[in-house]
Parts: sequence; structure tokens; C-alpha cells
Amino acid sequence: MSQNSSTKEDVWLVYDGECPVCKTYCKYIRIREAVGTLHLVDARQPGELMDEITRMGLDIDQGMVLKFKDAIYYGPDAIHMLTLLSSPSGIFNRINYYVFSTKVGSKIFYPMGKAFRTLLLKLLGIRYIENLKKQKTGAGS
Repeated sequence: MSQNSSTKEDVWLVYDGECPVCKTYCKYIRIREAVGTLHLVDARQPGELMDEITRMGLDIDQGMVLKFKDAIYYGPDAIHMLTLLSSPSGIFNRINYYVFSTKVGSKIFYPMGKAFRTLLLKLLGIRYIENLKKQKTGAGS
């Protein structure tokens, strides 16, 4: 194992796999090679990370989740941290950096993106994930 690979960490991004906005974002986001490997997790598929998110009481319909170095980032904090880990290569990543590289920018622009997602899901007839409702009823476990 090389010295560089021993400092790398896995980065886990949990997103809505049926949302066109989320899928497009995940298609273009690139993290710096020095950071590690980005793993995309579809929140609509059961798994340990989704179970952890639900146990924490995080509503995946209200915000994306990023897990890095055993820390969980949610909503605007997730997109801010992901932006800091991102590569500046490509126009998408450069725009992403300018919009979300500060906590203030993330707090302002993330809710706008979330509102657009909500509208788009309604227009397309795509149901919410409702991970917290499933937890209360015991469904999906």
C-alpha cells in the first residue's frame, strides 16, 4: 500500500436515485483524487447507511447526506462539505464551488435546489422516500 492511499478516505453520498436533479448532480460531481473514493448510495434502496440515517432521525426527503471520516453531514452542510472535497475540474464543479463553497452560500442556495426538487418530483409523479415514516410503521426493515 502506498503512502498516499493510506491517507485516503471513502466518501459516501446518499441521494434520491429517482430524482432527475439528484442523479444529474451525482453524475457530474467529482471529488479530488487525494481525498479518496466517492460512493453513490441510492436512498431508495435498503442498506446499512440508510438504516443509520433513519436511526439518526434524518429525513432523506429534506436533505442529502454525506458520510466522511465517520461524520454525517446533512442538507446544506452535506453539499458544503462535498464541495470542499470536490475537484475543480470541469465547468459543473467550478460552478458548484462558487455556489456552495461557503456555509452562507450553502444555506442560501441549498433550499432553492430542494424546492426545485420538490416541485419536479410532484410534476413527474415521483413519490417521496419517506424513510422516517417507514421507521415509525416498521415497514421497509
